[in-house]
Amino acid sequence: MIEFQRVSAKYNDSSSPVLNNVSVKIEEGELVVVIGRTGAGKSTFLSAINGLFPHFSGGTLAGTVTVANRLTSTHKPREMADVVGYVGQDPLSGFVTDTVEEELAYSMEQLGVAPAIMRRRVEETLDLLGIADLRNRTLHQLSGGQQQRVAIGSVMTAHPLVLVLDEPTSALDPTGAEEVLSAITRLVHDLGVTVVLAEHRLERVVHFADRVIEIQPDGTIRNGTPREVLASASVAPPVVELGRLCGFDPLALSVRDARRQAGSLRECLENVTVNRKGLSKEPPLLSAKSIVVRHGEIVAVAGVNLELRAGEVTTLMGRNGSGKSSLLWALHGAGPRQGGTVTIAALDPKNASADVRRNLVGLVPQTPSDLLYHDSVGEELREAERELAENQRTTHGAARKLLDELAPGIPDETHPRDLSEGQRLLVVLAIALLSAPKVILLDEPTRGLDYAAKRHLSEVIGRLKAQGCAVLIATHDVEFVAGVSDRVMIMAGGEIVADDVSDAVVVGSPAFAPQIAKILSPLHYLNVDEVEKVLKESAM
Repeated sequence: MIEFQRVSAKYNDSSSPVLNNVSVKIEEGELVVVIGRTGAGKSTFLSAINGLFPHFSGGTLAGTVTVANRLTSTHKPREMADVVGYVGQDPLSGFVTDTVEEELAYSMEQLGVAPAIMRRRVEETLDLLGIADLRNRTLHQLSGGQQQRVAIGSVMTAHPLVLVLDEPTSALDPTGAEEVLSAITRLVHDLGVTVVLAEHRLERVVHFADRVIEIQPDGTIRNGTPREVLASASVAPPVVELGRLCGFDPLALSVRDARRQAGSLRECLENVTVNRKGLSKEPPLLSAKSIVVRHGEIVAVAGVNLELRAGEVTTLMGRNGSGKSSLLWALHGAGPRQGGTVTIAALDPKNASADVRRNLVGLVPQTPSDLLYHDSVGEELREAERELAENQRTTHGAARKLLDELAPGIPDETHPRDLSEGQRLLVVLAIALLSAPKVILLDEPTRGLDYAAKRHLSEVIGRLKAQGCAVLIATHDVEFVAGVSDRVMIMAGGEIVADDVSDAVVVGSPAFAPQIAKILSPLHYLNVDEVEKVLKESAM
């Protein structure tokens, strides 16, 4: 179905190839997961399948890519549309209509599908992805996760032979991710659709895979079964890391398989208590009372009360559309708020000037690139310094110093679009921290980050915590929560329905428990680091 023959891919402004002499064949009806470190070339590999690389993105491609007997070198992406359905990392950038139902029908209209068939497929896809209640909603009013489901549905309605998905679950809550992946798996097994997807949250997808392709730093690939590749891969989900640590044989890829092998491990750990910090006793840096946010007739936040304290990392979880992003923007002051008050240092950021607000609270949105509009990283940093220098609150080079602490090695001349997702995030975070706010709000900060990049982000957040900042993170990434969070709040229907120390909230939750908690339940272990520490201490 798909064949790469001695393919090398190189961007015009790069000195080395992203893909280097890659040869691989993907058969009909296979589900293949492409893995690798952030920036390794996964998106380039995927975009070569329908010709987006190099026809749209630019660059040079040596060798041949053949899909359903069509050469991508002679067929542009629009000529592959009936064969390959492609969903990129940013769903919003690919939308061409106004409402959900129109977007689902658009690709079929372009392919000349009969109206009666179009109507049936739209209804089937609405049900398959659980978005029937969104059919008349405006696309720009949807949450990031809802937009992601619509984007996937918009290519599924065309019934392509090949489905290519770049980070398909990055903005989905755990339950929504399971539903989408189950629907994709049904397409593979029931209809013989070939699916190639890249995903950083491997704990969600690897047990569905027939094959794994790892793109290595030099642009070459490793290709094999999930167990073969993950046994030594540079990125691996927690269940695999635990298997490596404990010598599970065969290597477990799912929670069920790991639990069957972890009986003796649970016995070894059951009498050991993990010491975790309790909730902070410091006075609140931010107090919010009766926060209400409406988007038209939709109540996104319904009278929420919360406090954020110094030296505490709080994570905000909940299903897509539960109101997390709306709450963060309301707390920041730049977003809509129809009711309630927010107090930081005796001020309400909503009523403060943008300059004063920067001193009070920093916000990094879901798509940090929205805040990067210059042609180089250096210019972004200098512009941030110029804005603050008007009020004599910063010195020359302060932004560069901050960025080097967060993400060393990013040259000034680099264009923001050439950075990895994690690097863009840290550039925006450095700019936000330049005015030294004590309250930091992060909205889905782990989208597009591999496990190593997330570990680095955890270290950055740990430093902010040690400096006395209050950090609030809206996220669906339960594994990230397990490593960074002191306190977890869960939102539903615009309300806070749970608020406690992390392990008290997530360990007993089927939806929000991390893999290690599920494997070692009823023990309260959240991540592999905690297990490794106990095992090392018991061996001493």
